Amino acid sequence: MYRIIETQILAPTISKLTVEAPLVAKKRKAGNFVIVRATPTGERIPLTIVDSDPEKGTIVLIVQAIGKTTHIISELQAGDHFEDVVGPLGEPTPVSNFGTVVCIGGGVGTAVIYPIAKALKAAGNRVISIMGARTRELMILEDEMAGASNELIVTTDDGSYGKKGFVTDALQEIITGQGKPDAVYAIGPLPMMRAVAGVTREPGIRTWVSLNPIMMDGTGMCGACRVTVGSELKFACVDGPEFDAHQVNFDELIARNRTYIGPEQQAFETWKNRTVTTDCRHI
Repeated sequence: MYRIIETQILAPTISKLTVEAPLVAKKRKAGNFVIVRATPTGERIPLTIVDSDPEKGTIVLIVQAIGKTTHIISELQAGDHFEDVVGPLGEPTPVSNFGTVVCIGGGVGTAVIYPIAKALKAAGNRVISIMGARTRELMILEDEMAGASNELIVTTDDGSYGKKGFVTDALQEIITGQGKPDAVYAIGPLPMMRAVAGVTREPGIRTWVSLNPIMMDGTGMCGACRVTVGSELKFACVDGPEFDAHQVNFDELIARNRTYIGPEQQAFETWKNRTVTTDCRHI
């Protein structure tokens, strides 16, 4: 089992967990993820490795409580354990000295873009980061993103913090005012990533997105995480999670991600309305 060293609430429904996983910490690179299982009979879910400390043998995970499993994970405390932490999985993010790079994080996607921005800056790029959230209270990792960026732009949908508007508005302002960046990395909700791809397609800016489709084993065997990229069928767990944004079939991916919305909601409602007195973390 994998001991949780520390937990922290970053925003409503968003938690940060520092977990003992020495072998993962030694080999992890930006873009890698792990598949975790909170209990012996629990669901396996993928979580991006936000950071790691090879000397301490720890990794950092950030989770947003949406369904049953993510709520269970969010209720774990220091001293609790994950049943499984499998990884590092996936292909590392393509990192080179491109020149000027825009890194865009939407919502909890900021947790995924942070290690990428950090790696790109270390590679010698000028990093302009755009963080977006619905409201100020949902903004996370602002200080960390500032440290990983040469310039940081914050946006909120409701204007409660930073610039009012969407991350695509800020991206368009950069392209218009500063010229085309050499590359764009965008991570967040699928509609957001699709919108970013729409902005960068015509000017021909190479753009990567990180995909998090339905995933089970993380080794390419189950086929659950298949995505269409150009004319090819890819598996996000072994071929990704980063792909050329201009080649991803977002409409198909959004439709596939909605496949189990009904059963997911039912499972969450059943768990939420449980009447047993057992500690919910061990259900």
